[in-house]
Amino acid sequence: MNDAYVRTQSRLQCFLARDHDRIGERGRSRVYDHGGPTARVALLFHGLSASPTQFVAIAQSLYERGYNVFVPRLPRHGYSDRMSGALADLTAEQLTNVATESLEIARGLGEHVTIVGFSLGGLLAAYLAQHEPVDSVVAVAPFFGIALVPSIFRMPIAWWALRLPNRFAWWDPVLKERQLPEHGYPRYATHAVAHALTIAHGVLECARTEPPKARRIVMVTNSRETAVNNRAAMRLTQRWRLHKPQAVATHRFDDLPLVHDIIEPKRYPEVSRRVLEVLVELIDR
Repeated sequence: MNDAYVRTQSRLQCFLARDHDRIGERGRSRVYDHGGPTARVALLFHGLSASPTQFVAIAQSLYERGYNVFVPRLPRHGYSDRMSGALADLTAEQLTNVATESLEIARGLGEHVTIVGFSLGGLLAAYLAQHEPVDSVVAVAPFFGIALVPSIFRMPIAWWALRLPNRFAWWDPVLKERQLPEHGYPRYATHAVAHALTIAHGVLECARTEPPKARRIVMVTNSRETAVNNRAAMRLTQRWRLHKPQAVATHRFDDLPLVHDIIEPKRYPEVSRRVLEVLVELIDR
């Protein structure tokens, strides 16, 4: 068997061992492995306050197409206690470190790696697209800013949030802890959002002068987005295209409702069903 694949199994087991007893069963990292290296590998990054279960349907579809698939749990996520305060300690360094480490593991699972991320995970996918020579990246509704907030305020908001006490806010102030999905947190920490904004700013600034290292990039947006800043994502796309015009593509959903989470079956099952087939084709193209 391929030596790199064998070595990667040991490293993968160490990564999976981080899912300690406070991590819920549905919050744990997931691996869909054919038992040997495959021609195509998918690395899937979930969103802020979500968990790897968010990507189960897409992961299974790719696995059935012959991919080895790795869905890592992001730091401070996945606790069985949905009201856990773990997210308060999330940092930009933790996120970028786990993204890079996960990519190294994915490279050992097969030949050609495609990175896919949603929201915060889409930001991490874009971060790797900028800095790592990967085959393909698909960033879905990536978090490069807050919807309706001009990009000029991105870093002032981050600096301001990090200087204030860390606070938790409800994603849905009406449903609060009753909101779905059960495998995700119903709240987010303000410092976690601020750290994500600093990563976004770094990627956008780097893209001004340096080309992305990914060979192929697809930026996926929902024209009726409610949470993330589509303009900021398109600005990054434009900067990438100035460097590598043939490498960067876009796909915009124009027929979806006013929602952000377009891939989570537990929240918007009809939307996720419509999006699933398109995303799998974009990934597998």
